Amino acid sequence: MRTRTGAALVVLGLAAAGLGGCGGRQDAAGTDAGGDVTCEVAGDVRVGIATGNATGVYFALGNAYAEQISAATGGKVKATAAETGASVQNIQQLVAGTYQVAFSLADSAADAVRGAGSFDAPQPVQALSRIYTNYTQVVVRADAGITTVEQMRGKRVSTGSPRSGTEVIANRLLEAAGLDPAKDVSAQRLDLTKTVDGMKDGSIDAMFWSGGLPTPGITDLFTTAKGQVRFVDITPLLPKMKQVNPVYEESVIPAATYGMARDAKTIVVPNLLLVKQDTDPNVVCALTRALFDRKPQLEAANAAAKEISLDKARQTDPVTLHRGAVKALDDLGAPA
Repeated sequence: MRTRTGAALVVLGLAAAGLGGCGGRQDAAGTDAGGDVTCEVAGDVRVGIATGNATGVYFALGNAYAEQISAATGGKVKATAAETGASVQNIQQLVAGTYQVAFSLADSAADAVRGAGSFDAPQPVQALSRIYTNYTQVVVRADAGITTVEQMRGKRVSTGSPRSGTEVIANRLLEAAGLDPAKDVSAQRLDLTKTVDGMKDGSIDAMFWSGGLPTPGITDLFTTAKGQVRFVDITPLLPKMKQVNPVYEESVIPAATYGMARDAKTIVVPNLLLVKQDTDPNVVCALTRALFDRKPQLEAANAAAKEISLDKARQTDPVTLHRGAVKALDDLGAPA
């Protein structure tokens, strides 16, 4: 998995360097020159997709989406997915031109367009579509004596990869519980693979993860450490979380997802696919069409894709839909 990701990054880097020339890196997807959106792509367009941790849903779906973009456009748009630290880092690298499409949690995307949270100023990003829902998965070792977030004080807690959407939510939950993430817990800023390993060997007491269902890494944890780990109900913190961002909602992780005895109550947040606001709208239209035309293939890669829906595609506020995406959704009959 790591080797494949490294190769993807090399290919993307070479493509970006070739396009940038002596003048520096340029957007491989082209820029918006104005005029009507035809959804016609000239061809030989290269698109890099920023995903997330290698054992997360972003990575699984991102790789499948990249393959389907190439297939849906007859090779006119060649897409490559890469492992990243996820949401916040994805947005930063999208704006920098390293990638042309980015997976992101809706709360991080809202921070970006408002210039809040991890962002000092409004970022020039827009939405391609709302996709599936991320479930906040807070797992503890059964022997750690933790039944609430408040009881994480003094514990070794993985808050996710640096600059990830998981880290944003983890810190907000800790603060909602009256804890200072920098002082009251021993924060381990680890990706999902290292986090799961730490939960298995006992070097980590608790972990936060924001991802779709099922997340492969969490499946691995509950399979190999069955009876040694459990979910924590974080819904008592929802009122304080909604004060930070109204996008947060209550839901449940069905018991069958990870072979649990009962459903686990939790907090959820939607995911968005993002592009820069000046990206060529014809390319964005093609990318949006591929997302829905190839949905069955994405579902085969991960069940979370079953949630991708034309009914909810436009629900991206406060992030504006890119005009190329609007054209595609209009053509596809997505409700306004």
